[in-house]
Amino acid sequence: MKRKRDMEIESTEIRSAIQELSLLQVLKVQPEEAEVDDHNITTIPTLPFLSISTLVLQVLDKIGPTMAVLRQDIYQNIQRLEKIHDSDPSLYSNMVEILKKEVNEGKEKKGPSCSKAVLWLTRSLDFSLALLQLLVEDLERNMEQAVQESYTNTLKPWHGWISSAAFKVALKLVPDSKGLITILMGKNKSNDDFKKEMRTFISLLAPLLKEIHNVLGAYGLDTLKST
Repeated sequence: MKRKRDMEIESTEIRSAIQELSLLQVLKVQPEEAEVDDHNITTIPTLPFLSISTLVLQVLDKIGPTMAVLRQDIYQNIQRLEKIHDSDPSLYSNMVEILKKEVNEGKEKKGPSCSKAVLWLTRSLDFSLALLQLLVEDLERNMEQAVQESYTNTLKPWHGWISSAAFKVALKLVPDSKGLITILMGKNKSNDDFKKEMRTFISLLAPLLKEIHNVLGAYGLDTLKST
């Protein structure tokens, strides 16, 4: 599956992401009622998840080389999941099946697994969601402080000293809030319209991430750390 990564970040793309999220029907995990090996524990469509992750990738591309480390990590994880999805699109249309396969084979925590790809893409989306929540509330918020706060609340607990050091370097090079808002807003849109659109996006993304974290926790994957 080849994705277009050179598309502009315009309002139509954000609306498309909103539409995809609106159509997702994610069943809630009930740990007290379902075992980890329950085939129907939850359904999380793979392609919409990758589409949202690709949107984040495109935003990072627009920001430039300051987020190169995060961008490369997201790109590799998307590719890893695309590859396994394309090996059996019918089975792996449900991302939970990817996790189940690796857990059953004992590969979920070894090397660059697809399970780790799901985990780190989810965490990258956690970071993006936290940042958007701060910016939508105050479009003139200090960008460095917003990125630092979002990082502290999402990625930092799971990063080792190497990853944390790389982030500290990138933090000093982030664009100001006006620059990022311009990237996200696209053309011909007022601040009020932008806020409304992004609040809708946030309200749809947050429950999806919660469901994914529930699944990752059920498979014992939600506490893995990087170096």
